[in-house]
Amino acid sequence: MLELTDITAGYDRGSPVVRDVSLRVAPGEAVGLLGPSGCGKSTLARVAALLHRPERGSVVVDGQAAPGWRHRAPRALRTAFGVVFQQPRLAADPRLRLADLIAEPLRANGGRGEAAERLAELVPRVGLSPELLGRRPHEVSDGQLQRACLARALILRPRWLICDEMTAMLDASTTAALVAVVEECRRMTGAGLLAVGHDRVLLERWCDRTVRWEALAGDAAAVR
Repeated sequence: MLELTDITAGYDRGSPVVRDVSLRVAPGEAVGLLGPSGCGKSTLARVAALLHRPERGSVVVDGQAAPGWRHRAPRALRTAFGVVFQQPRLAADPRLRLADLIAEPLRANGGRGEAAERLAELVPRVGLSPELLGRRPHEVSDGQLQRACLARALILRPRWLICDEMTAMLDASTTAALVAVVEECRRMTGAGLLAVGHDRVLLERWCDRTVRWEALAGDAAAVR
C-alpha cells in the first residue's frame, strides 16, 4: 500500500500549495488524480515518489514510513518508484545518449551488468528503434524522448509508478502507445500506479478509479 496521510507541502516555508491531503493507492491499483493546472497535484506526486519532503504528514510504503527523501531515502525505497514527468526535456540530462539515459538508474544502483539485457527488453517495448539509442535529447522528438524517459522509469521494475502529466505534450497516438506500455508492465509486475493529469476522459479510461483534486482539498478543508 502507498499511503499519503495529511500531507502539507510547498516550496516556500509557510506557503504550502498542498494542505492536509490524504490519498491511498493499493498494490496493483491504478489511481487517477484529476485536477487543473497549478492546483498542487504535481507537488503531491513528487511527495508520493519521495522526491519532495512535505512540511507535515507522512508517506508510508508497504507499511514502512519513509525515513528520508531523495538521496536520503534508503535505496530499497528509492528504487521502488518509477517516475515519468510532464516535460521530458527538463527531466533528461542533455549530455547523455538515450541508451545511457535509460540505463542511468540501473547503473546508479549497482546493476551495470544488467544494462544491455534490460535495454534490449525495454527499447522495442516503448517503441524506440535501436538507431535512436546513440542520439542525445536534442536530436530526437519530444515523443521519442518521453518514450526513453518511460523506459528509464521502468528499468528497475518498480513497485509503484508515478506518471505526472506523462502524456500532456504528446499526440493521441503516442499517448495511447505509452499508456499501453505502462499497462503491459503493470500486468507483468503488479505495480501500483498514480497517474496525475487534467484529462478526465483519459484518466477514467486508464485507471481503476479517478480522484478529483477538489474532493481531496474539500475533504481537507472540511476537517480543518
